[in-house]
Order: sequence, then structure tokens, then C-alpha cells
Amino acid sequence: MLKPCIKFLFIALGCLFSLKTFAARVDTLDIPSAGMKKTLRAAVVLPDSYAAAGSAKSKKAAAQTAYPVLYLLHGGYGHFNDWLAKTPDKTLLHRLADQYNLIIVMPEGDVFSYYLDSPILQNSQFETYLTKDVIDKIDNTYRTIRDKKGRVITGLSMGGYGALYLATRHPDLYCAAGSMSGALNPDMTTWKLPPDPTKNIKREFEKILGSYEQSADGWAAYSVVGMADKMKANGLRLVIDCGVDDFLIEPNRELHRRLVFNQTPHDYSERPGGHSWEYWQNSLPNHVLFFSNVLKANGSTAQ
Repeated sequence: MLKPCIKFLFIALGCLFSLKTFAARVDTLDIPSAGMKKTLRAAVVLPDSYAAAGSAKSKKAAAQTAYPVLYLLHGGYGHFNDWLAKTPDKTLLHRLADQYNLIIVMPEGDVFSYYLDSPILQNSQFETYLTKDVIDKIDNTYRTIRDKKGRVITGLSMGGYGALYLATRHPDLYCAAGSMSGALNPDMTTWKLPPDPTKNIKREFEKILGSYEQSADGWAAYSVVGMADKMKANGLRLVIDCGVDDFLIEPNRELHRRLVFNQTPHDYSERPGGHSWEYWQNSLPNHVLFFSNVLKANGSTAQ
């Protein structure tokens, strides 16, 4: 039998390891949208070093320490806290923030905004919200690198679309972008879904884009697949992946083919898995590693 003092030592060590595991801090912010005239929320994961840099011993250094920011977008029918609540490993984002010394921001994208400015709905102007209101709020609240060299973006499904869409249209804001299982083309011709879900999703698209049949280009202007040449011109660093069993595999393959054809450097991979949190949990660390290498090359790491 262990003596009481030894038991106490093991308990203390266990507590220390637990604290280390959850060292990163999570904030929840209210971020107003001027254009939509409403306030939405965002979750922010701060690495352990962020708080440590603000200790009394290093206040001078803390004032000069700026952190790169990863904007991490949720999928359709989801909300800002999905990446914290739905991954099987609830410590994933905490560990990534600590390991790579970066701030992770998860803004609200509503259940079906596709992170674009709707030509139909005034209360669905999420491109403007994310690229202006959210970035301004984050940069004015935290010690961030206020430059594209220290700002990256990725997401899953609708969020994968949003990350590539926003980064391609705003190359002045991000140095790299990614997509996991991205829903990259609102024209669902190549989506491998049964008829009923396809009809339901089409109705959601029509709420933000208008009628497909009455649109002059059939929503082609909103296709990320059609932005391959713009991606090449921007010189953005890109990381894209999708599960081989995912119903969105074909639009991802088509974007990859176009990027290969126009000789745009990018990291593309297909791995076993479908449209699931297990897949995205395995995918995100690869994206963060990719971004970390880009940020290092840019000299945009927290020192």
C-alpha cells in the first residue's frame, strides 16, 4: 500500500499534467456586425504562452509579442463553437494552439451563409462580417500580427468553401488558406447525395443566392472551383483535402485538376474517411502544420 505522502505526490503530479493538457485558454467574444445590424459570437483559443507572456516578469516583452492567427470556420447547419464541442478529442484545439504558438479564432457563420454576402438577404452579409468586423475586433482585442503574413484561414465543408472563397477574394488579408471536405461548388451536379437532401440544400442556396434557374450564370460566380486562375494570380499557399468516401469528393478533385492544369502550387490529399468529425479531427493537425511552415517562412511566429 502506498504511504499517504506518496499518494499525495501522485495526485499532485496528476493535477499538474491535467493543467498542462488544458493550458490554452478559451474566450467567447461578442462581435457586432455593422452591415447586418446584429451581434454574433466567436470562440478564441489563446495558447498558454500568451498568458505567460503577460506575467509581471515579462510585461515589456509581452507588449511586443504578437501572435499569428488561424481563422477556423465551421460547416453548414453548425455554429461557432462546433470545433470545440463536436471533435471527439475535446482538447484538440487547445493542444494545437499551445504546440504551434498561435491564436485560433472560430467566428459565427450561421447555419447556411456560406460566408458570402448574399445578394438576396441583407441579414446574411458574412463576407463583409468576417473580413472587416471580425478581423478588426480580433486585432483590437488581442496581440496579433496585423498583417496577411501572420493570418491564415481554413474550415470544414461550408467552412472549407468559405475559407477558399474569402482568401481568394481578399488576398490582402491572408497568406494561406485551406479546405477540409469543402463544399466548393453551389451547383451540386457532382455532389453524391440522394435526391431529397439535394433538394433541401438547393432550397437553402436559393435563400441566399436566388433562383438557380433565373440566375444569369447559374451561381457560377460563386463557385470556388471556378476561381482556380484567381488563386494562381494571388500566389496564396493552399492546402486542400477530402475523404475518399465523402459525397463532396468530386468538386475537390475538380479544383485539384484545375490547379494542376494552371500550375498553381498547392498541397492536395485524399485519405480514407467520409464527411465526419473523426475525419476533420485527423485533418486539422495537417493543416496547422502546413500553416506553421508558411508562417515560419514569413517570419510571422510569436517570439
